[in-house]
Amino acid sequence: MLLKRNLLSLALAAGVLGLASCNKGGDFSKTKSGIEYQVFKSTGSGKYDSREIGAEGDPTYKDRVGKIMALHVEYRTAKDSILFNSRKQQFNYPVRVPLDSVRKEQRGGLEEAISLLQPGDSAIFRFNVDTIFAKSFRQPVPPFMKKAGNTMTMYVKVDKVQTRDEAMADVQKMQMELPQKMQARAKAQIKTDDVTLQAYIKKNNLKVEKDTSGVYYAVTTPGAGAKPKAGQLVSVLYKGSLLENGKVFDSSEKMGNKPFDFVLGQGQVIPGWDAGIAQFTKGSKGFLLVPSSLAYGQRGAGADIPADAILRFDVELVDVKNAPPTPANQPNAADIQRQLEEMQRQQQGK
Repeated sequence: MLLKRNLLSLALAAGVLGLASCNKGGDFSKTKSGIEYQVFKSTGSGKYDSREIGAEGDPTYKDRVGKIMALHVEYRTAKDSILFNSRKQQFNYPVRVPLDSVRKEQRGGLEEAISLLQPGDSAIFRFNVDTIFAKSFRQPVPPFMKKAGNTMTMYVKVDKVQTRDEAMADVQKMQMELPQKMQARAKAQIKTDDVTLQAYIKKNNLKVEKDTSGVYYAVTTPGAGAKPKAGQLVSVLYKGSLLENGKVFDSSEKMGNKPFDFVLGQGQVIPGWDAGIAQFTKGSKGFLLVPSSLAYGQRGAGADIPADAILRFDVELVDVKNAPPTPANQPNAADIQRQLEEMQRQQQGK
């Protein structure tokens, strides 16, 4: 969980769907391919009526092929854990989906679900997880999804259908606005997090120090030697939990009690770890209290770490040594992350 594992979120965010503002009750209809759905058409004044769809799908979809659909989305596991919410996690910007003809092998996947939607529609889609990951994501079902159950549900609100030029203009506007929005939100969130952290520290009578980045840390068992430097390879035993309720989301114990190795200061882990582990010496034990902006931020991570989650890590710095040289032209984790984000922006702009 410590690495920036956003592949699933990026794939889903770049590819599809939006948040339903309609009634979640009622029975589902089903396509021939097995997608369960409820589709609602706006009647004005915030009201929606159920919209029937024929066995062969929406006959008007052919008129939208070649255009771009802008949608808001929330998707959940079978246990109703929220995996992604475009309004909250994308600063209220919709995801954009290129509309293409649905091929035979895409029936039962996201592509077919999108083809059922018209501008202004809201909808609920329920998919079999094995089918959706095989057809639309072309990868195995992540273990946490499989553990939650056999279905994945998506709540959708269609914003509009655009030409490619119109969509590109909106994306360019978003790219100009986004840095300022992100900066403003981060400043507000770190203040909110710090209030929560100070209350937690006072309630539990903890003696901590605060790094300049905003991470709180405490060394409870001293080690020996100097603190590790950026570029050195560190080995850490850890247990990560949510500050809010103490739920453990990841630990070395789950990995066979093997230390987690990473090169300090290279963006291979969340910023709170790069800053916090640098305060420990070899053999020392303690804990980190990491504000959300230095952890997984507004996106969260999978089903276990919600958006804006403050994290606690109980850690032991097992070893510090010089890292092996990086082969020439080999990208590090930060480079890969930037490439993925660029791929997402390009996908939304298609």
